[in-house]
This record gives sequence, C-alpha cells and structure tokens, in this order.
Amino acid sequence: MSKAGLPIGVKMRHDSHYVEQIATRSRSIGRTIAITSIFPNPEQPRSEFGDLTELTESIREKGVLEPLLVRPTDDGQFMIIAGERRWRASQLAGLTEVPCIEMEVDDKALAEIALIENLQRKDLTVWEEADGLAALKEKFGYTQDEIAQKISKGRTTVTELLTIAGLPVEIRTRCRERNLSAKAMLLEVARQFDEAAMFEFLDRLDGKKAEKKLVQPKASSKEKENEERDVEPVVKGFHYAPEGKGFEIELKFGDPAAHNKRGVLQALKQAFEDVKNDLVDI
Repeated sequence: MSKAGLPIGVKMRHDSHYVEQIATRSRSIGRTIAITSIFPNPEQPRSEFGDLTELTESIREKGVLEPLLVRPTDDGQFMIIAGERRWRASQLAGLTEVPCIEMEVDDKALAEIALIENLQRKDLTVWEEADGLAALKEKFGYTQDEIAQKISKGRTTVTELLTIAGLPVEIRTRCRERNLSAKAMLLEVARQFDEAAMFEFLDRLDGKKAEKKLVQPKASSKEKENEERDVEPVVKGFHYAPEGKGFEIELKFGDPAAHNKRGVLQALKQAFEDVKNDLVDI
C-alpha cells in the first residue's frame, strides 16, 4: 500500500494552509462538484460541528473561498477528506455545487489529513481529540512520537490523550453524564488501578462517599515555620521482593494518607504506564 501522506515538514500551521502543499504533492484535480454527490467521511474524528450560522452567511454572500478536499469512490461519489463544515454550511446556504480538490490518497493519508484539519480548530472536545489520536495509532500504526511530530504537540500530551482514549465505555458514559471533560480530571480517573476503582473515584467526586473533614484554623507563618523545623516529615514505604524472581520494588510515600492498598496500586500502575510509554529513562 502506498504510504503517501502529508508533505515533509507540514504540521499544525496557521500562517499558510497546508491544503495547497498537499494538492501540489498529490495527484489532484480542482473542479466544482454537485453537493448531492458528496458525502462525509464515516471515520471523521469530529462528531459536533457547532453553530454554522456565521459560516453559512459568509458562504451565501461570498461563496466557498477554500475548496473541500475529496476522494473519488468507485460508484462515482466523492468522500470528504477535509471541509465537512463548509459542505454542511453550503447546503444551508442553498448551494448546489461546491469547489473541490479531488485527490487520490490512501486510507492512512485520508485519516491523517482529516484529523489534522480538525485539530487546527480549538473547539474539539477532549474525547474527539483523544479518539482521533487513538485512530492514528491503532488503525494506521503511528507511534506516539510520530503522532506528536505530525500534530506539533508534546509527547507527554499525546500519551495523556491516548490514556483518556483507553477509558472503558461505561466510565466514559459516567464521565459524560456528570459533564466531566477537563483533561486533568479525566487523567485522574484513568490512572485508577482498574474499572472498579474508577467507579469508586467517580462516586467520591459525586460526594456519595466523601469523607467529612474538619476545617482546622490556619497557623501563623511563624508557627508554621517552627512546625516545619521541629517536625520531621513522615515517609511511609512499601517493599516487595518475591522469592526467586531476582528483583525488588520499593515505593515511598511522602503523604502517609496515600500509604494504603489503593495508593500502592495506583503508584504501580503509573510507573507501568510511564515505562511502557518511554517517559522515564532506564
């Protein structure tokens, strides 16, 4: 299979659109195509298209200024590679045909272009972004380093989004029901040891199992300084040395409250994920 994709050096850009470079490199034909002959990419990473009112009015007044990227199919139709919002707005504006750049690209290049075209917009949900990156990795064999390079994001960011993409379906549903969409909080959910622990974590967030905590009066800065000087920090540890296995594991917890079964499991899982994703030196 051809490995044609984005031109070398083309990443997330806003100074000049990458469409022109793709069209120059690929075998492409510029033409107008009937709207009824065009259909969306079923693998489109974007599931919500927002308010199209402003774009519709612009197209009604000035037309479609940026061509859609499309790929011809065997039945004479054209699948959208990039530009589904423009296609939808054109229908609302009453257009019967739109300018397109017809391209011959393989599935890998199609997915890459569609994802990056969407990632240039900042209104993707964390779920759409995470699932889009997961599609590049799982369906088309991209490594995390390759994904990071293509979308101009840090390797750590890519790893975090892929971690969120791996959340079980029922956990996703629960998160969506409580409108939990902040990346940092979703990562906390994903870092729980297993699915049962994830549900327990969400229950605690909902306040169902929240522990009552007494509010202690704040100590003065001088009292705090004396406490820090006089009281040595308590460090709790966990040591594991299975007989005959030739290795040992040792964990230290600066917070005594974290020294429990859940804390140990969560720490071990975090270490496993970091080693697996090459985030630590060995």
